[in-house]
Amino acid sequence: MASPKKSAKGSPAANQHTTESAFSAWVGRWISRLVVLGAIYSVYSFLDSIKERWYVFDPKSLHELSQAAIAAHGDDLGGIIKHITTNLTETYPSSVIRINRDDQEWMFNNAGGAMGAMYIIHASITEYLIIFGTPLGTEGHSGLHTADDYFNILVGEQWAYAPPALEMERYQAGSVHHLRRGDVKQYKMHKGCFALEYARGWIPPMLPFGFADTITSTLDFPTFYRTARITAREMIGNLLIGKI
Repeated sequence: MASPKKSAKGSPAANQHTTESAFSAWVGRWISRLVVLGAIYSVYSFLDSIKERWYVFDPKSLHELSQAAIAAHGDDLGGIIKHITTNLTETYPSSVIRINRDDQEWMFNNAGGAMGAMYIIHASITEYLIIFGTPLGTEGHSGLHTADDYFNILVGEQWAYAPPALEMERYQAGSVHHLRRGDVKQYKMHKGCFALEYARGWIPPMLPFGFADTITSTLDFPTFYRTARITAREMIGNLLIGKI
């Protein structure tokens, strides 16, 4: 009696063909992913090389403005802030950039373990300008950012530290603390310290750092909503007038 034929599906040749097809599909998927990643990286590298053409503010000018405001108003923080926003509004017309002059739009900000309050003067894809500080004092992690950050100390004093240095950095009113893109530090703002903080670079990747403590710890969602709403309003407003 003749034995039944073995199914072609279970033959060694069929199994080898199936394995080769699966491997080819796997290789194809990874090649596609690498092509997409390569394209994204190329676009990012190109935009990163030309991002300076979208900057409006200048770190040196903002430092000089901060020093002029301090010279005119001393420790009067309200006067200093009004001096800064008035000067910026007169210098940059609304057709070029949005300046938020509503200095009542203060909100809490928790980031990197530090807590303070901030007032958003300007926000766009490549720059932001805020007043940040606290009358109580705070300490935390600077975060790892995709932008250079300039802390122009207006009142009070800020300390910073980054290993392997064994000495702290000290920044007093009128000085500027430049945190370069990619650097991280421990920092402390003493009682009554406020700063004009200017970031220039890619701002959207910095936003998760500003929101993470709220989502994972404080659960202060009203502040989360207010911060997101004002930030989006300023960014979209600047995009509409052609400011990236």
